[in-house]
Amino acid sequence: MPKMKTNSGAKKRFALTGTGKIKRKHAFHSHILTKKSNKRKRNLVKTGLIDVTNVKQVMAMLGK
Repeated sequence: MPKMKTNSGAKKRFALTGTGKIKRKHAFHSHILTKKSNKRKRNLVKTGLIDVTNVKQVMAMLGK
């Protein structure tokens, strides 16, 4: 049987935590930053977690 391939984009964007949750980065922090407040930009730096409704799809993309 052929091996299941990991989605290349997903492995660059997501990371598993020790407890099995999936970390992600926030969008809207790459350009056009002058109009965004310092508070908004600071909060975009922090990592977030994948929503429960997307866990199954992301795990499939990661080959887990």
